[in-house]
Amino acid sequence: MNHEKHNTTLCLAQDDDLRVIQAAYKTWLAAEKFRSQRGRNKSFAYGRQWDDLTTDENGNTITEGKSLVNHGCNPITNNLIRQMVKAVIGRFRANQMSEKLDESVQQVYRSCQLHELDSRALEEFLISGCAVQRVDIEERLLDSVPRVENVNLSHFFVNSCHDCRGWDEEIVGQLHDLSLAELVRRVSGGNRSHAEAVRRIYSHDVDGRIADFTAEFGADSAKGVDFWRAPVGKCRAIEVWTLECMEVLVCHDRSAANVQIMPYGSAEAKAMQARDDVSTRWDIAKVWRCRWYSPMGDLLCSYLSPYRHGGHPFVVKMYPMIDGEVHSLVEDVIDQQKFVNRLITMLDHMMNTSAKGVLLFPVDAIPEGFSWRDIRKVWASADGVLPFSERDCDAKPEQIVGKPNNLGAYEMINLQMKLFEYVSGVNGSLQGRHQGGQNSSSLYENEVSNGEIAISDLICTFRGFLEHRDRMLALL
Repeated sequence: MNHEKHNTTLCLAQDDDLRVIQAAYKTWLAAEKFRSQRGRNKSFAYGRQWDDLTTDENGNTITEGKSLVNHGCNPITNNLIRQMVKAVIGRFRANQMSEKLDESVQQVYRSCQLHELDSRALEEFLISGCAVQRVDIEERLLDSVPRVENVNLSHFFVNSCHDCRGWDEEIVGQLHDLSLAELVRRVSGGNRSHAEAVRRIYSHDVDGRIADFTAEFGADSAKGVDFWRAPVGKCRAIEVWTLECMEVLVCHDRSAANVQIMPYGSAEAKAMQARDDVSTRWDIAKVWRCRWYSPMGDLLCSYLSPYRHGGHPFVVKMYPMIDGEVHSLVEDVIDQQKFVNRLITMLDHMMNTSAKGVLLFPVDAIPEGFSWRDIRKVWASADGVLPFSERDCDAKPEQIVGKPNNLGAYEMINLQMKLFEYVSGVNGSLQGRHQGGQNSSSLYENEVSNGEIAISDLICTFRGFLEHRDRMLALL
Protein backbone atom coordinates (compact mmCIF):
# COMPACT_ATOMS: atom_id res chain seq x y z
CA MET A 1 0.00 0.00 0.00
CA ASN A 2 1.58 3.28 -1.04
CA HIS A 3 1.08 6.32 1.15
CA GLU A 4 2.43 9.80 1.48
CA LYS A 5 4.19 9.87 4.83
CA HIS A 6 2.87 13.28 5.85
CA ASN A 7 -0.46 14.96 5.45
CA THR A 8 0.65 18.59 5.43
CA THR A 9 -2.74 20.07 6.28
CA LEU A 10 -2.31 21.69 9.68
CA CYS A 11 -5.52 22.27 11.61
CA LEU A 12 -7.18 22.05 14.97
CA ALA A 13 -7.97 18.44 15.80
CA GLN A 14 -11.41 17.34 14.66
CA ASP A 15 -13.76 15.19 16.73
CA ASP A 16 -12.14 11.91 15.66
CA ASP A 17 -8.68 13.29 16.39
CA LEU A 18 -9.79 14.60 19.77
CA ARG A 19 -11.05 11.14 20.66
CA VAL A 20 -7.66 9.75 19.71
CA ILE A 21 -5.71 12.14 21.94
CA GLN A 22 -8.20 11.57 24.74
CA ALA A 23 -7.66 7.81 24.41
CA ALA A 24 -3.91 8.40 24.44
CA TYR A 25 -4.17 10.43 27.64
CA LYS A 26 -6.29 7.75 29.35
CA THR A 27 -3.79 5.12 28.24
CA TRP A 28 -1.01 7.21 29.75
CA LEU A 29 -2.86 7.53 33.08
CA ALA A 30 -3.61 3.80 33.19
CA ALA A 31 0.14 3.08 33.23
CA GLU A 32 0.77 5.21 36.33
CA LYS A 33 1.07 2.14 38.58
CA PHE A 34 3.64 0.61 36.25
CA ARG A 35 5.70 3.83 36.14
CA SER A 36 5.58 4.05 39.94
CA GLN A 37 6.76 0.45 40.34
CA ARG A 38 9.48 1.01 37.75
CA GLY A 39 10.70 4.07 39.66
CA ARG A 40 10.92 2.02 42.88
CA ASN A 41 12.77 -0.80 41.13
CA LYS A 42 15.19 1.68 39.57
CA SER A 43 15.88 3.27 42.95
CA PHE A 44 16.75 -0.11 44.46
CA ALA A 45 18.91 -1.05 41.47
CA TYR A 46 21.02 2.09 41.83
CA GLY A 47 21.39 2.12 45.60
CA ARG A 48 18.53 4.38 46.78
CA GLN A 49 17.08 1.68 49.00
CA TRP A 50 15.74 3.54 52.03
CA ASP A 51 13.07 5.64 50.27
CA ASP A 52 10.06 3.39 50.91
CA LEU A 53 7.44 5.18 53.00
CA THR A 54 6.47 4.20 56.53
CA THR A 55 4.57 5.75 59.45
CA ASP A 56 6.29 7.00 62.60
CA GLU A 57 4.89 6.88 66.14
CA ASN A 58 3.15 10.22 65.58
CA GLY A 59 1.33 9.02 62.47
CA ASN A 60 3.48 11.04 60.06
CA THR A 61 4.47 9.51 56.73
CA ILE A 62 8.26 9.48 56.34
CA THR A 63 10.86 7.40 54.54
CA GLU A 64 12.36 4.33 56.19
CA GLY A 65 15.77 5.99 56.14
CA LYS A 66 14.45 9.07 57.95
CA SER A 67 12.74 6.83 60.51
CA LEU A 68 16.04 5.09 61.30
CA VAL A 69 17.85 8.43 61.64
CA ASN A 70 15.16 9.60 64.06
CA HIS A 71 15.86 6.50 66.18
CA GLY A 72 19.60 7.12 66.23
CA CYS A 73 20.58 4.62 63.53
CA ASN A 74 22.69 5.24 60.44
CA PRO A 75 21.04 3.57 57.38
CA ILE A 76 23.56 1.35 55.56
CA THR A 77 23.13 0.02 52.02
CA ASN A 78 24.83 -3.12 50.75
CA ASN A 79 23.66 -3.10 47.11
CA LEU A 80 23.37 -6.72 45.99
CA ILE A 81 20.85 -5.88 43.24
CA ARG A 82 23.30 -3.79 41.23
CA GLN A 83 25.85 -6.60 41.17
CA MET A 84 23.15 -9.07 40.08
CA VAL A 85 22.06 -6.81 37.18
CA LYS A 86 25.65 -6.26 36.04
CA ALA A 87 26.33 -10.01 36.15
CA VAL A 88 23.38 -10.79 33.85
CA ILE A 89 24.30 -7.99 31.43
CA GLY A 90 27.94 -9.10 31.41
CA ARG A 91 26.95 -12.68 30.62
CA PHE A 92 24.66 -11.41 27.82
CA ARG A 93 27.40 -9.23 26.31
CA ALA A 94 29.91 -12.08 26.41
CA ASN A 95 27.51 -14.31 24.47
CA GLN A 96 26.55 -11.43 22.16
CA MET A 97 30.13 -10.80 21.06
CA SER A 98 30.61 -14.45 20.12
CA GLU A 99 27.61 -14.54 17.76
CA LYS A 100 28.21 -14.65 14.00
CA LEU A 101 26.29 -12.09 11.92
CA ASP A 102 25.96 -11.49 8.19
CA GLU A 103 28.00 -8.62 6.83
CA SER A 104 24.89 -6.59 5.96
CA VAL A 105 23.51 -7.08 9.46
CA GLN A 106 26.87 -6.18 11.00
CA GLN A 107 26.85 -2.90 9.10
CA VAL A 108 23.51 -1.92 10.66
CA TYR A 109 24.73 -3.02 14.09
CA ARG A 110 27.83 -0.86 13.76
CA SER A 111 26.10 2.20 12.37
CA CYS A 112 23.38 2.16 15.06
CA GLN A 113 25.71 0.87 17.83
CA LEU A 114 23.16 -1.83 18.56
CA HIS A 115 25.39 -3.83 20.92
CA GLU A 116 25.45 -0.87 23.31
CA LEU A 117 21.76 -0.09 22.82
CA ASP A 118 20.79 -3.71 23.43
CA SER A 119 22.79 -3.86 26.67
CA ARG A 120 21.04 -0.78 28.00
CA ALA A 121 17.68 -2.16 26.84
CA LEU A 122 18.43 -5.37 28.76
CA GLU A 123 19.25 -3.32 31.87
CA GLU A 124 15.86 -1.64 31.54
CA PHE A 125 14.26 -5.05 30.99
CA LEU A 126 15.79 -6.42 34.21
CA ILE A 127 14.71 -3.37 36.20
CA SER A 128 11.19 -2.76 34.89
CA GLY A 129 10.26 -5.96 33.06
CA CYS A 130 9.70 -4.00 29.84
CA ALA A 131 11.94 -3.09 26.90
CA VAL A 132 10.96 -0.75 24.06
CA GLN A 133 12.96 0.25 20.99
CA ARG A 134 11.98 2.45 18.08
CA VAL A 135 12.91 1.22 14.58
CA ASP A 136 12.52 4.04 12.08
CA ILE A 137 14.04 5.64 9.02
CA GLU A 138 16.05 8.81 9.48
CA GLU A 139 15.33 11.08 6.53
CA ARG A 140 18.29 13.07 5.24
CA LEU A 141 18.64 15.51 2.39
CA LEU A 142 20.02 12.99 -0.09
CA ASP A 143 19.23 9.61 1.43
CA SER A 144 17.66 7.80 4.35
CA VAL A 145 19.21 5.37 6.84
CA PRO A 146 17.81 2.98 9.45
CA ARG A 147 17.63 4.39 12.94
CA VAL A 148 17.19 2.44 16.18
CA GLU A 149 16.85 4.05 19.59
CA ASN A 150 15.81 2.98 23.07
CA VAL A 151 12.55 4.55 24.20
CA ASN A 152 12.35 6.03 27.68
CA LEU A 153 9.47 4.25 29.41
CA SER A 154 8.58 7.50 31.18
CA HIS A 155 7.63 8.85 27.73
CA PHE A 156 5.95 5.72 26.34
CA PHE A 157 2.38 4.44 26.54
CA VAL A 158 0.49 1.46 25.16
CA ASN A 159 -2.94 -0.02 25.81
CA SER A 160 -3.34 -2.83 28.30
CA CYS A 161 -2.18 -6.02 26.56
CA HIS A 162 -2.62 -9.67 27.47
CA ASP A 163 -0.87 -11.30 24.52
CA CYS A 164 2.80 -11.86 25.32
CA ARG A 165 3.58 -11.22 21.63
CA GLY A 166 1.85 -7.83 21.68
CA TRP A 167 -0.61 -8.79 18.97
CA ASP A 168 -3.48 -7.09 20.80
CA GLU A 169 -1.95 -3.60 20.69
CA GLU A 170 -4.44 -0.99 19.50
CA ILE A 171 -2.93 2.31 20.58
CA VAL A 172 0.72 3.08 21.20
CA GLY A 173 2.67 6.29 21.35
CA GLN A 174 5.53 8.37 22.62
CA LEU A 175 5.97 11.81 24.17
CA HIS A 176 8.68 13.86 22.50
CA ASP A 177 10.71 16.72 23.99
CA LEU A 178 12.32 18.31 20.95
CA SER A 179 13.90 21.55 19.94
CA LEU A 180 11.68 23.65 17.69
CA ALA A 181 13.98 23.06 14.71
CA GLU A 182 13.90 19.26 15.16
CA LEU A 183 10.12 19.23 15.62
CA VAL A 184 9.60 21.27 12.44
CA ARG A 185 11.91 18.91 10.53
CA ARG A 186 9.93 15.86 11.66
CA VAL A 187 6.39 17.07 10.95
CA SER A 188 6.78 19.53 8.07
CA GLY A 189 6.95 16.89 5.34
CA GLY A 190 9.10 19.15 3.22
CA ASN A 191 6.37 21.82 3.06
CA ARG A 192 7.61 25.33 3.86
CA SER A 193 4.19 26.80 4.68
CA HIS A 194 3.48 23.90 7.00
CA ALA A 195 6.81 24.45 8.76
CA GLU A 196 5.95 28.12 9.29
CA ALA A 197 2.57 27.18 10.74
CA VAL A 198 4.23 24.81 13.25
CA ARG A 199 6.63 27.57 14.28
CA ARG A 200 3.72 29.92 14.94
CA ILE A 201 1.97 27.33 17.12
CA TYR A 202 4.95 27.03 19.47
CA SER A 203 5.92 30.70 19.47
CA HIS A 204 2.82 32.05 21.26
CA ASP A 205 1.58 31.62 24.84
CA VAL A 206 2.13 27.86 25.07
CA ASP A 207 1.42 27.50 28.81
CA GLY A 208 -1.82 29.46 28.56
CA ARG A 209 -3.04 27.49 25.56
CA ILE A 210 -2.20 24.19 27.28
CA ALA A 211 -4.20 25.23 30.35
CA ASP A 212 -7.17 26.26 28.21
CA PHE A 213 -7.07 23.06 26.15
CA THR A 214 -6.78 20.68 29.09
CA ALA A 215 -9.63 22.50 30.89
CA GLU A 216 -11.95 22.08 27.89
CA PHE A 217 -10.57 18.62 27.24
CA GLY A 218 -11.42 17.45 30.76
CA ALA A 219 -7.88 16.50 31.68
CA ASP A 220 -6.58 16.93 35.19
CA SER A 221 -3.72 19.35 34.64
CA ALA A 222 -2.11 18.44 37.99
CA LYS A 223 -1.88 14.76 37.03
CA GLY A 224 -1.29 15.47 33.37
CA VAL A 225 1.60 17.87 33.79
CA ASP A 226 4.10 15.27 32.57
CA PHE A 227 1.89 14.36 29.62
CA TRP A 228 1.23 17.88 28.37
CA ARG A 229 4.31 19.89 29.32
CA ALA A 230 7.96 19.64 28.30
CA PRO A 231 11.05 20.80 30.21
CA VAL A 232 12.10 24.41 29.79
CA GLY A 233 13.57 25.07 26.36
CA LYS A 234 11.89 22.07 24.70
CA CYS A 235 8.69 21.61 22.70
CA ARG A 236 6.30 18.82 23.69
CA ALA A 237 4.82 16.80 20.83
CA ILE A 238 2.58 13.76 21.29
CA GLU A 239 2.95 10.93 18.77
CA VAL A 240 0.01 8.51 18.73
CA TRP A 241 -0.35 5.36 16.60
CA THR A 242 -3.80 3.74 16.38
CA LEU A 243 -4.99 0.53 14.74
CA GLU A 244 -7.94 1.43 12.51
CA CYS A 245 -10.17 -0.11 9.88
CA MET A 246 -10.05 1.42 6.41
CA GLU A 247 -11.96 0.89 3.18
CA VAL A 248 -9.60 -0.38 0.49
CA LEU A 249 -9.79 -1.49 -3.11
CA VAL A 250 -8.03 -4.74 -3.97
CA CYS A 251 -6.86 -4.53 -7.59
CA HIS A 252 -5.67 -7.50 -9.63
CA ASP A 253 -3.73 -6.21 -12.62
CA ARG A 254 -3.85 -9.15 -15.03
CA SER A 255 -1.48 -7.59 -17.56
CA ALA A 256 1.23 -7.00 -14.96
CA ALA A 257 0.33 -10.12 -12.94
CA ASN A 258 0.31 -8.35 -9.58
CA VAL A 259 -2.11 -7.32 -6.85
CA GLN A 260 -2.24 -3.83 -5.37
CA ILE A 261 -4.19 -2.51 -2.40
CA MET A 262 -5.05 1.18 -2.28
CA PRO A 263 -7.40 3.43 -0.32
CA TYR A 264 -10.94 3.23 -1.62
CA GLY A 265 -12.04 6.38 -3.43
CA SER A 266 -8.51 7.61 -4.10
CA ALA A 267 -7.50 8.82 -7.55
CA GLU A 268 -5.37 5.72 -8.06
CA ALA A 269 -8.28 3.44 -7.12
CA LYS A 270 -10.64 5.20 -9.56
CA ALA A 271 -8.07 4.87 -12.32
CA MET A 272 -7.78 1.15 -11.65
CA GLN A 273 -11.56 0.71 -11.70
CA ALA A 274 -11.67 2.33 -15.14
CA ARG A 275 -9.26 -0.19 -16.67
CA ASP A 276 -10.63 -3.29 -18.42
CA ASP A 277 -7.59 -5.45 -17.64
CA VAL A 278 -7.91 -4.89 -13.85
CA SER A 279 -10.27 -6.80 -11.56
CA THR A 280 -11.23 -4.95 -8.39
CA ARG A 281 -13.09 -5.67 -5.19
CA TRP A 282 -13.95 -3.64 -2.13
CA ASP A 283 -12.67 -4.76 1.26
CA ILE A 284 -11.83 -3.54 4.75
CA ALA A 285 -8.23 -3.64 5.97
CA LYS A 286 -6.58 -2.98 9.30
CA VAL A 287 -4.08 -0.14 9.11
CA TRP A 288 -1.86 1.73 11.56
CA ARG A 289 -2.27 5.51 11.43
CA CYS A 290 0.08 7.98 13.08
CA ARG A 291 -0.92 11.40 14.37
CA TRP A 292 1.31 14.06 15.88
CA TYR A 293 -0.33 16.55 18.25
CA SER A 294 0.79 19.68 19.98
CA PRO A 295 -0.09 19.82 23.71
CA MET A 296 -2.57 22.56 22.75
CA GLY A 297 -4.69 20.20 20.64
CA ASP A 298 -3.31 21.03 17.18
CA LEU A 299 -3.01 18.16 14.75
CA LEU A 300 0.51 18.63 13.40
CA CYS A 301 0.45 15.81 10.87
CA SER A 302 -1.28 12.53 10.10
CA TYR A 303 -0.23 9.61 7.89
CA LEU A 304 -0.63 5.89 7.41
CA SER A 305 2.24 3.55 8.22
CA PRO A 306 4.98 4.14 5.63
CA TYR A 307 6.83 0.90 6.45
CA ARG A 308 6.75 -2.30 4.42
CA HIS A 309 5.66 -4.24 7.50
CA GLY A 310 2.61 -1.96 7.75
CA GLY A 311 2.85 -1.48 11.52
CA HIS A 312 4.06 1.09 14.01
CA PRO A 313 7.80 1.65 14.62
CA PHE A 314 7.91 0.39 18.21
CA VAL A 315 9.24 -2.99 19.32
CA VAL A 316 7.72 -3.80 22.72
CA LYS A 317 8.43 -6.73 25.02
CA MET A 318 6.94 -7.11 28.48
CA TYR A 319 7.65 -9.92 30.93
CA PRO A 320 5.97 -12.24 31.83
CA MET A 321 2.56 -10.91 30.66
CA ILE A 322 0.42 -13.33 32.64
CA ASP A 323 -3.03 -11.70 32.78
CA GLY A 324 -1.34 -8.57 31.47
CA GLU A 325 0.92 -8.19 34.53
CA VAL A 326 4.55 -7.12 34.28
CA HIS A 327 7.11 -8.27 36.86
CA SER A 328 10.86 -7.76 36.66
CA LEU A 329 13.85 -9.64 38.04
CA VAL A 330 14.71 -6.72 40.33
CA GLU A 331 11.21 -6.72 41.79
CA ASP A 332 11.64 -10.37 42.87
CA VAL A 333 14.63 -9.67 45.15
CA ILE A 334 13.71 -6.33 46.74
CA ASP A 335 12.46 -7.96 49.97
CA GLN A 336 15.73 -9.88 50.42
CA GLN A 337 17.72 -6.70 49.71
CA LYS A 338 15.77 -4.76 52.33
CA PHE A 339 16.28 -7.51 54.93
CA VAL A 340 20.04 -7.56 54.32
CA ASN A 341 20.19 -3.78 54.73
CA ARG A 342 18.20 -3.91 57.98
CA LEU A 343 20.42 -6.64 59.46
CA ILE A 344 23.64 -4.80 58.59
CA THR A 345 22.24 -1.56 59.98
CA MET A 346 21.19 -3.38 63.16
CA LEU A 347 24.68 -4.84 63.64
CA ASP A 348 26.26 -1.44 63.09
CA HIS A 349 23.92 0.12 65.66
CA MET A 350 24.63 -2.64 68.19
CA MET A 351 28.39 -2.17 67.85
CA ASN A 352 28.08 1.59 68.14
CA THR A 353 25.91 1.51 71.26
CA SER A 354 27.47 -1.43 73.14
CA ALA A 355 30.12 -0.79 75.83
CA LYS A 356 33.59 -1.08 74.28
CA GLY A 357 35.53 -0.58 77.52
CA VAL A 358 34.58 1.21 80.75
CA LEU A 359 37.33 2.29 83.20
CA LEU A 360 36.55 2.15 86.93
CA PHE A 361 38.89 4.68 88.55
CA PRO A 362 38.69 5.24 92.33
CA VAL A 363 38.28 8.89 93.24
CA ASP A 364 40.89 8.61 95.99
CA ALA A 365 43.43 7.21 93.49
CA ILE A 366 43.76 10.35 91.36
CA PRO A 367 47.48 11.24 91.25
CA GLU A 368 48.48 14.65 92.53
CA GLY A 369 48.35 17.30 89.85
CA PHE A 370 46.10 15.27 87.52
CA SER A 371 42.56 16.12 86.46
CA TRP A 372 39.92 13.77 85.05
CA ARG A 373 40.65 15.17 81.58
CA ASP A 374 44.36 14.34 82.00
CA ILE A 375 43.50 10.80 83.06
CA ARG A 376 41.21 10.24 80.04
CA LYS A 377 43.91 11.58 77.72
CA VAL A 378 46.64 9.32 79.17
CA TRP A 379 44.34 6.29 79.18
CA ALA A 380 43.43 6.79 75.53
CA SER A 381 47.05 7.11 74.36
CA ALA A 382 48.97 3.95 73.40
CA ASP A 383 52.17 4.90 75.25
CA GLY A 384 50.70 6.94 78.07
CA VAL A 385 52.09 6.77 81.64
CA LEU A 386 49.83 7.33 84.64
CA PRO A 387 51.64 7.71 88.01
CA PHE A 388 50.10 5.55 90.71
CA SER A 389 51.04 4.66 94.32
CA GLU A 390 49.57 1.64 96.12
CA ARG A 391 50.15 3.37 99.45
CA ASP A 392 47.65 6.05 98.55
CA CYS A 393 44.78 3.62 98.01
CA ASP A 394 44.32 -0.11 97.97
CA ALA A 395 41.82 0.14 95.06
CA LYS A 396 43.27 0.09 91.56
CA PRO A 397 41.79 1.27 88.23
CA GLU A 398 39.96 -1.55 86.48
CA GLN A 399 38.68 -1.75 82.91
CA ILE A 400 35.44 -3.59 82.12
CA VAL A 401 34.90 -4.76 78.54
CA GLY A 402 31.44 -5.95 77.45
CA LYS A 403 31.05 -8.31 74.50
CA PRO A 404 28.08 -7.34 72.31
CA ASN A 405 25.53 -10.05 71.53
CA ASN A 406 24.73 -10.30 67.77
CA LEU A 407 21.55 -12.34 68.40
CA GLY A 408 22.33 -14.51 65.36
CA ALA A 409 22.46 -11.52 63.00
CA TYR A 410 25.55 -12.79 61.17
CA GLU A 411 23.86 -16.10 60.43
CA MET A 412 20.74 -14.28 59.26
CA ILE A 413 22.79 -12.13 56.85
CA ASN A 414 24.38 -15.24 55.33
CA LEU A 415 20.95 -16.85 55.02
CA GLN A 416 19.45 -13.82 53.31
CA MET A 417 22.35 -13.56 50.87
CA LYS A 418 21.87 -17.21 49.93
CA LEU A 419 18.13 -16.63 49.54
CA PHE A 420 18.97 -13.65 47.31
CA GLU A 421 20.81 -16.01 44.94
CA TYR A 422 18.05 -18.64 45.10
CA VAL A 423 15.28 -16.15 44.33
CA SER A 424 17.12 -14.33 41.54
CA GLY A 425 18.73 -17.42 40.00
CA VAL A 426 21.99 -15.47 39.61
CA ASN A 427 24.40 -17.64 41.61
CA GLY A 428 27.98 -16.92 42.51
CA SER A 429 29.39 -18.86 39.58
CA LEU A 430 27.33 -16.79 37.13
CA GLN A 431 28.80 -13.68 38.75
CA GLY A 432 32.33 -14.97 38.23
CA ARG A 433 32.89 -16.15 41.82
CA HIS A 434 34.24 -19.70 42.19
CA GLN A 435 32.14 -21.48 44.81
CA GLY A 436 34.87 -23.82 45.97
CA GLY A 437 38.65 -23.46 45.82
CA GLN A 438 39.25 -27.19 45.25
CA ASN A 439 36.51 -27.78 42.67
CA SER A 440 37.46 -28.86 39.16
CA SER A 441 36.98 -26.64 36.11
CA SER A 442 34.26 -28.97 34.78
CA LEU A 443 32.28 -28.60 38.00
CA TYR A 444 32.65 -24.83 37.78
CA GLU A 445 31.39 -24.89 34.18
CA ASN A 446 28.39 -26.96 35.30
CA GLU A 447 27.63 -24.40 38.00
CA VAL A 448 27.74 -21.60 35.41
CA SER A 449 25.52 -23.62 33.05
CA ASN A 450 22.98 -24.26 35.83
CA GLY A 451 22.98 -20.56 36.66
CA GLU A 452 22.27 -19.67 33.03
CA ILE A 453 19.37 -22.15 32.97
CA ALA A 454 17.81 -20.37 35.94
CA ILE A 455 17.60 -17.10 33.99
CA SER A 456 17.28 -18.59 30.51
CA ASP A 457 13.55 -17.78 30.27
CA LEU A 458 14.29 -14.12 30.90
CA ILE A 459 17.21 -13.99 28.44
CA CYS A 460 15.36 -15.96 25.74
CA THR A 461 12.43 -13.57 26.03
CA PHE A 462 14.77 -10.65 25.49
CA ARG A 463 16.43 -12.39 22.54
CA GLY A 464 12.98 -12.83 21.00
CA PHE A 465 12.58 -9.07 21.37
CA LEU A 466 15.84 -8.51 19.47
CA GLU A 467 14.86 -10.94 16.73
CA HIS A 468 11.60 -9.05 16.23
CA ARG A 469 13.60 -5.81 16.05
CA ASP A 470 15.91 -7.25 13.38
CA ARG A 471 12.95 -8.42 11.29
CA MET A 472 11.48 -4.92 11.42
CA LEU A 473 14.82 -3.47 10.32
CA ALA A 474 14.73 -5.71 7.28
CA LEU A 475 11.22 -4.50 6.38
CA LEU A 476 11.76 -0.74 6.65
